[in-house]
Amino acid sequence: MAITLKVNGTTQSLDVEPEMPLLWALRDELGLTGTKFGCGVAACGACTVHVNGLAVRSCVTPLAAVDGAQITTIEGLAAASGAAEGLSALQAEWITQQVPQCGYCQSGMLMAVSALLKENPKPGDADIDAAITNICRCGTYPRIRAAIHAVTTA
Repeated sequence: MAITLKVNGTTQSLDVEPEMPLLWALRDELGLTGTKFGCGVAACGACTVHVNGLAVRSCVTPLAAVDGAQITTIEGLAAASGAAEGLSALQAEWITQQVPQCGYCQSGMLMAVSALLKENPKPGDADIDAAITNICRCGTYPRIRAAIHAVTTA
């Protein structure tokens, strides 16, 4: 079955099974390996991408559910945020605050945070805690919060 997606601004047509998870289509079919496999049950958030602007766990999202949708992955985050080149302001602040440790969760975390900031440009700590359910095994949550606050007060 042909599934059509607009991924990071480019229309893609995939001839795959409709129940294939979006994560595997992105990684295996399109070569966009920035989106990570973590748990496979939508608990950790390493696979978070934007589907029509909303943060979605791609490991449990069948392609049939996103046929015709606009998908943004970590590879397209800077362009989607309006950055002319390089990194989005959030990605740059991530580096400034030295958020990543092992880095495995970071693409999903950045996608979740960018979706939060689109919905709530000035989140408080309670808003951040409620909206960001991604797991960082390295425990960089204080740095994540500092990066969010820095980018929202800039």
